Amino acid sequence: MFNRLVEFEIGTTNIVPALAESWTVSPDGKTYTFKLRKGVKFHSNANFKPARDFNADDVLFSWNRMADDNHPFHKMTAGQTFSYYDDMGMKNIVDKVDEYTVRFNLKRPEAPFLADMAMDFASILSKDYFEAMQKKGTPNAADVYPIGTGPFEFGSYQKDAIIRYKAFDHYWGGRPKIDNLVYSITRDATARYAKLKTGECQVMAFPKPADLDEMKKDPQLSVLQKEGLNIGYIAFNVEKKPFDDKRVRQALNLATNKEAILKAVYLGNGQMAKNPIAPILWSYNNAVKDYPYDPAKAKELLAQAGLANGFELELWYLPVTRPYNPDGKRMAEMIQADWEKVGVKAKLLTYEWAEYRKRAKGGEHQVVMFGWSGDNGDPDNFFVPLLGCEAVKGGGNNARWCNKPFEDLIIKAAQTPKQADRAKLYEQAQMIFKEEAPWITVAHSIRFDPIRKEVKGYKMDATAHHYFDKAEIAGSRADLAVK
Repeated sequence: MFNRLVEFEIGTTNIVPALAESWTVSPDGKTYTFKLRKGVKFHSNANFKPARDFNADDVLFSWNRMADDNHPFHKMTAGQTFSYYDDMGMKNIVDKVDEYTVRFNLKRPEAPFLADMAMDFASILSKDYFEAMQKKGTPNAADVYPIGTGPFEFGSYQKDAIIRYKAFDHYWGGRPKIDNLVYSITRDATARYAKLKTGECQVMAFPKPADLDEMKKDPQLSVLQKEGLNIGYIAFNVEKKPFDDKRVRQALNLATNKEAILKAVYLGNGQMAKNPIAPILWSYNNAVKDYPYDPAKAKELLAQAGLANGFELELWYLPVTRPYNPDGKRMAEMIQADWEKVGVKAKLLTYEWAEYRKRAKGGEHQVVMFGWSGDNGDPDNFFVPLLGCEAVKGGGNNARWCNKPFEDLIIKAAQTPKQADRAKLYEQAQMIFKEEAPWITVAHSIRFDPIRKEVKGYKMDATAHHYFDKAEIAGSRADLAVK
């Protein structure tokens, strides 16, 4: 539905022009000037017909909405705010040069800036639409019935059931090849698979690992796969005792049989994780030594920490299937059994997904299961939003771990222009992370997208998004359904 100034080429993390046709960077690396694309149309709906094309005012509106706590549209529907934007530390940085030129003024050089600009949070909204809804006394309508510049227009939404989109005839990038796109919200993976087999849907998300062999044998299906730009992890809340003691965190790392988890939960479709970034990222430090499965050593460390008799804790587990974790409950049960062997009794808890994230953001947990799918192919996209000090405030740092030597390295890396020099800094940061053990790094999963054979032109995206503007159903303009 939406575009950004720059975007990723589908299937890669290469930056390509989108709502900005071109850009320049100042010699000091702190000023980015974007020349905007002319003639870009916004969608319309029953409540709003755009009177003008996209321009610089929409860019300023979109960014100021996130930056200004007092902006009339800062509070999103359901009272949510822009925690990810806050975690990135990008407030008050944009100004208008003219109708089709905007300038971003950074406080310091940011090597990942263009990659960050291609992420979802940087989507451009219609200033006029939001203001029109405010005048009508229905400001939330702009969120509930969204309008963008993307290849598909919003059609309708039935809560927890279905989202309908239709092709946008005036899309600047060319009209999509399918007329209608339907997202059927089907929580159960077995039910999703049944619908794929019967042709009720053409693309399926998050298949069960146990179903993959059967899917690959089905002549009506193609199973696309891609090495995951992701990490599944267990975070210790270091603001709560005894997790403020790294010996306890190290002990629970040693007490966790990750190899068994990989076999039972991921069914081998992934690899054990030792670093907080994916192995396919440049700067991945393969020299880091992982914690082996060693219950005896775990008991020694617990004794050194004054916990020879063990202790009790609450372990929160994911209530939903995620690309980085196919079965949170099963993983939690295995970890619970592992930790009991060293005297640690874990009570398993979970909540509805939105509530789970809200409570974790507030730091209510002791130990929480989470994960991350990379947004842009830059290591900064893992380090800063997941482990940076600013992300403790924003809620993305689930360990609530703020380590100055680590922070200094990742900030310096972001300000360093040469990739080779950045890599050395990130490699050092990974050594600190492993020693301090704010997480148990569990696994990096392989991603799979099963699709019907009649679907053509669909590519798996490097960042785990699904894009359908180039997809088609062979021989027709039929609807495409995603489960």
